Amino acid sequence: MPDPLEQDPRPQPPVEPGANECCGSGCPLCVYDLYAEDVARYRQALAEWKARHPEAAD
Repeated sequence: MPDPLEQDPRPQPPVEPGANECCGSGCPLCVYDLYAEDVARYRQALAEWKARHPEAAD
């Protein structure tokens, strides 16, 4: 029987942008804004994954 965690792996957090990736000019879609959106999606996906896998360690 396949391992359920192999079939449904734990979501991985997004990679934070490096300090040199932001130009500092106040872009409407700054890399940090996009990162914050990715973090919010990651947290939601992780919560859903934990609900499916209550046996998984934190």
